[in-house]
Amino acid sequence: MKKKKITKSKGILFWLTGLSGSGKSSIAKKIKSKINKKYGPTIIFNGDDLRNILKLKGYSLPSRLENGYKFSELFKFMLNQKINIIFAGVGLFHKLRNYNKKNIHNYVEIYIKSDLNKILLVGKKKIYQKKLSNIVGKDLHAEFPRRPDIIVDNNFKVGINKLVDQLFKDIKKLI
Repeated sequence: MKKKKITKSKGILFWLTGLSGSGKSSIAKKIKSKINKKYGPTIIFNGDDLRNILKLKGYSLPSRLENGYKFSELFKFMLNQKINIIFAGVGLFHKLRNYNKKNIHNYVEIYIKSDLNKILLVGKKKIYQKKLSNIVGKDLHAEFPRRPDIIVDNNFKVGINKLVDQLFKDIKKLI
């Protein structure tokens, strides 16, 4: 794992991406206090909360990508005020993650890797059981990260606390 150079005058964006039900929000909640203690003031956002706050509609791929760019712009504004952000969102677009890598200082991409069949098996997300459309990984193509900074392999056999402890060790090695 290659060390990242962090600009101390800006916050750090911890971008947790993965399928719905992979554990992004649970991991974000559990790791927040560790990040806050080590790296300073930290706030958590997830995609659904931001959609509701900003009253964003549309779940098609183009709408999702457009929303992702809006989220990134909001995050840049906050990062410039030295606030760390943990974002837990699907965000499975190469274009969006590449944009973040080029335009956001202190960007850490964390891929929560989970198999859709295992997510369905443990019944983590009701969204998959409903007869809905525009679900990334189900009927919308997901562009999984090619080279994330960190991969968390969540097969649901290891407890969330153990996953979070390992993730935090990986973060400390990275930055």
